[in-house]
Amino acid sequence: MKTFHCSNCDNPVYFENTFCEKCHYNIGYDVIQNEMLSFDQNIQRWKAKTGEYKTYHYCQNQQLNVCNWLIPEEATENYCKACSLNRTIPDISDKSQKANWYLLEQGKHRLIYQLLRLNLPVESKLEQPNNGLCFDFLSNQNITDSDQKVMTGHAEGVITITLSEADTVQREKLREQLNEPYRTIIGHFRHEVGHYYWERIIVSNQELLEQFRNLFGDERSSYADALDTHYKNGAPSNWDQNFISSYASAHPWEDWAETWAHYLHFMDTLETAFYTNIQIGTDTNHTTNAKTKPIFNPYKEKDFDVILDTCIPLYIGLNNLNRSMGIKDIYPFVVNITVVQKLKYIHQIVRFNMMYIPK
Repeated sequence: MKTFHCSNCDNPVYFENTFCEKCHYNIGYDVIQNEMLSFDQNIQRWKAKTGEYKTYHYCQNQQLNVCNWLIPEEATENYCKACSLNRTIPDISDKSQKANWYLLEQGKHRLIYQLLRLNLPVESKLEQPNNGLCFDFLSNQNITDSDQKVMTGHAEGVITITLSEADTVQREKLREQLNEPYRTIIGHFRHEVGHYYWERIIVSNQELLEQFRNLFGDERSSYADALDTHYKNGAPSNWDQNFISSYASAHPWEDWAETWAHYLHFMDTLETAFYTNIQIGTDTNHTTNAKTKPIFNPYKEKDFDVILDTCIPLYIGLNNLNRSMGIKDIYPFVVNITVVQKLKYIHQIVRFNMMYIPK
């Protein structure tokens, strides 16, 4: 993600901040300018980095301390682009549910930020029932019947995220039970939205669908049977030769969603590195005197090979940094040749998404 600064004093601020620690101005995110604006109480206006002053108001969810996005005063909406996608929110009278919802909203806002950076369509299902996207944040807290319990997943534009995914202890238990090397809130959002864009982009385009089947397999095979087999028998012994994760081997739909999530991982990691002025060594084998090169803005790069050849050495370096502190690898995956072809396919679709997406 981009590194943001207070538009009043230029102090670095985080994406979720609502006030600047240095000058104590209120701050909010303007999705149109992709900037953090500061509020000048003397003139009751929001100040941009350009020095311009405009009138905005916070998204209504700012009152619940789960959003800091701004809406132009002339707009009729009460909710920002990200919060307008919510169909169901937790019981905010329950402190634990509200706290978990806050963590989920952090992940969702970062997801929407990235989807907009990729120029992908982000429309509310509440306004566009056929093609839109929405989120249900649900709890199993009072459900005793296992058959009725909700699960994180996607169905026809509705992404359901269970509140337990925001509970670090519960999420770690699930990660170990499922033998997953990586399980995070942002990872769930990126995976599930991949299912949404498959339905939005691939299924209605015969050319893209044939390419998909050549790379990922035939999605017409029984999804329920495939998942049942996966959970009973596990992944094939050679799954790491063709897939980014063992779960990706369960069914072509899951392979797509897992690979899509990793594409978003790559892009966000590189953008963050770009804005923090990180440079990397190009020789990861240390066979020669490694030269360094600056990270670039990945959202402007057409060639996925350039993205890959930069991101992999970066992840290797970050993994080593984590290990030096006794922390798990930030990226515990191996990107094989087959996965590279799948990632390139996704990159081309994202680069030319407006051509492929039906109106």
